[in-house]
Amino acid sequence: MLWPWRRKARKRMARIKIEGAINGATRKRVLKALRQIEEREFPALLLRIDSPGGTVGDSQEIHSALLRLREKGCQVVASFGNISASGGVYVGVAADKIVANPGTITGSIGVILRGNNLSKLLERLGIRFETVKSGAYKDILSPDRALSPEERELLQSLIDSSYSQFVDAVSEGRKLTKESVKVFADGRVFSGAQAKEFGLVDELGDEEDARKIAAELAGLDESTTRLITVGNPKKKFAGIIPGGKILSDIEDFISLEITNNGNLLWLFRP
Repeated sequence: MLWPWRRKARKRMARIKIEGAINGATRKRVLKALRQIEEREFPALLLRIDSPGGTVGDSQEIHSALLRLREKGCQVVASFGNISASGGVYVGVAADKIVANPGTITGSIGVILRGNNLSKLLERLGIRFETVKSGAYKDILSPDRALSPEERELLQSLIDSSYSQFVDAVSEGRKLTKESVKVFADGRVFSGAQAKEFGLVDELGDEEDARKIAAELAGLDESTTRLITVGNPKKKFAGIIPGGKILSDIEDFISLEITNNGNLLWLFRP
């Protein structure tokens, strides 16, 4: 017997928005929302993604949580908005179906790792670092010197491992061979229409089209099913002032650059 609030939830469809760079805050918010959806036994989830990607670990945890939700019987349909690239794609391929606008910017399947070589600048300023380390590679990507050939080879193996994980996830989620995925998984971006040709998305359409597909998969009446957004991000102060969205986006970009310098990223950098 279902409690009344659970019976009511089964006549509704959940919706989660992933906007902007995927980071730790995004992961915490989305995982909390997914737990609520599971507890309330929503039969379907509309996952709206408008993100250039972000940190590898956070993208992987959201992906895993979506797969667990599907195992509980919830139908998940992803709707790609203006952009769903790199880590946004990784999260999206955990869905049962993917719908993208024809002009959605997607793809950018790959890994990027950046560090700052400030040795020339530091030399001009007369600044020199003194480093004591326990191993040859402990200060890898240190900003006061260039990479050695051995360090570059080591980091490339790290990149290759992360890339292989990405290809595996796309291959499994989209039911494509790894060879066919690697044809377009070279870091390039492409439109939603091109993504459909590659097999990365199922249908071309907007969020309303994605909602109808989710309702059909879950056996819901699309005309009477209510859409409930769960786990909305908190509004930033910048978002309520004129031009605040631009300021907020700049803040997120700078924060991602500073806090993740030297980290693996599944991120589209235009």
